[in-house]
This record gives sequence, structure tokens and C-alpha cells, in this order.
Amino acid sequence: MDASDLLRNSLLQLSKQEAVRDVIQKAPVSRSVVKRFVPGAAHADAVRAAAEMAATGRMATIDYLGEDTTDVARAKQTKDAYLQLLTALRDEGLTETGTAEVSLKLSALGQALPGDGNSIALEHAREICTLADLAGTTVTLDMEDHTTTDLTLEALRELRSDFPSVGAVLQSYLRRTEADCRDLATAGSRVRLCKGAYKEPESVAFQSGADVDKSYVRCLKVLMQGEGYPMVATHDPRLVEIAGALAAQAGRAATSFEYQMLYGIRPDEQRRISDRGDRMRVYIPYGQEWYGYLMRRMAEKPANVMFFVRGLATRG
Repeated sequence: MDASDLLRNSLLQLSKQEAVRDVIQKAPVSRSVVKRFVPGAAHADAVRAAAEMAATGRMATIDYLGEDTTDVARAKQTKDAYLQLLTALRDEGLTETGTAEVSLKLSALGQALPGDGNSIALEHAREICTLADLAGTTVTLDMEDHTTTDLTLEALRELRSDFPSVGAVLQSYLRRTEADCRDLATAGSRVRLCKGAYKEPESVAFQSGADVDKSYVRCLKVLMQGEGYPMVATHDPRLVEIAGALAAQAGRAATSFEYQMLYGIRPDEQRRISDRGDRMRVYIPYGQEWYGYLMRRMAEKPANVMFFVRGLATRG
């Protein structure tokens, strides 16, 4: 394991430590620095960011931050937040032809609740999908740690029976993902392929960055050669280039797949890809629960750590 892998694992551990979270959240500079990655706490902030993307030819998928909800009222509040967001996006004309969609974490909608958690989360997701469909856009189910993969894919199948355009997320660091790609590379299927951002055991996940990248390319080949709609979620210039080459080899039109990057990361590259005629969607998170998201972004790209540390050192 090299230094970058060690740093990544350390950051993923920090994402779960409440004492560290409290220190960082209370630091006066934190919120101003975090604004690079999270446009704000209210749905109006997310709508504004999506409008900015649309003005430069980019699309958006929006995530209301929060996960591992163990309170029924909180799960309902998260569902209601998505309904308010979709209504605001529709009113701003941002849901037409899928310019802006939403990304959901089932654990935020109640999946972890005791007893009927799965059915509660599914019903909440169904309400969100219904409004998204009426507004002219769609939904993507975010993937979380490996213990929820089967439940998430089961929910995906349920939702697609009524809403065929619901998207899935697969993570190349999981050893099972190449097989999951084969299962989902079907006509009408939307699949976002990312590397993965949770601490996982070696028994289920590749541990080195090189192995994760190799898996990403294998999975991407399956998706590009399939009949679905691949969503290439990466900031790695090498993987972006490989994705373009694989799409060309498969004879894909520029409208038959898209690239995805995170809000605040490589914005110039986002615009460059969009300007050359390819589809670019930006993942926009919003809300108060930004700490876990931030730590995972640091883990995915350790260079982001220096951005945050410089901010703490120069603005305190």
C-alpha cells in the first residue's frame, strides 16, 4: 500500500469520528472553504448552482446531504426536501429534458430504520420518482457501502418497473462490480460508474488505487459495449481519455453517454468537455450534513486535502 492509499484510508476513518467532525465543523473557516464543494444549505442554493451549470452547457444531479437515518421523522424530512427541490427546479425550467435530476441515498430515506426500513425508503423514493417523472426529469440511486449493495439494486428493480429511467451507481473498487455491470448494461439502463468512497474490507474491495483503476476500465468496457447509457464519473484525466476511446470503439454517439464530475472539482475541465460537444453532468450536494461528504472527497483525491489545509492556515 503506497502513501496515497494510506492517506485515503485514514481520511475514511476520520469521516466516522464525531470528535474530529465537531472540531472541523466549528472552525470559523470551514464553511467558507467547504463552499468550494457544497454551494449551500438550502435548496435555493442548489437550484442556483444548477442554473449556473445550465448556463455553461452542463447538466446537474443534486444530492440532499445526509445518510444512515435512524429516525422516521428525519427520513420523511429528507423525502420532503427532495420534493421541494424538484418543485423549485421545475419552476425554474431546469428539469426539462433532464437538465437537472436528483441523486438519492436510500439510507437517508429510512433504509436503516428497524423493521420496515426498506419498504419505508422505497416508498419515499417512489414519491420522489413520481414527482421527478411529472417534472420531466429522473432520479439516480446513489450507492453506499457494500452491505447495502444488494438492497439498493433490489430497490432499483422495483422502481424501474414504474420508472424505467431511474439510474444506478456502481463502484469499481468492489470485486463484484464487473458482473453487476454486465447485468445492468441493457437497453434503457442508466449506470453511473465511479471508483467508490467508503472504507471496505479486502474481501469485497480492491485496496490499491491501481487495482481500482484497472477494475474501472474493465467495467467501463462492459458498459460502453452494452446497450445502456453509461455515466462516466471520474476526475482522472487518464480515465476520461480512455472513456472517450472506448466510446469511439463502440461506435457511440456523443449523446449516448455522459461524463460526470463533482461540484467544485476541475471546473475548467468540466467546461472543456462540455464545450467540445460531449455531455457533462455535475454532482451538486447541498445541506447541513457536509462533513462525511467532505471527508470522502478528500479520500478520493488526496490533493484536495492541501486545498482545505491551506484554507485553514490562511483564513483562520
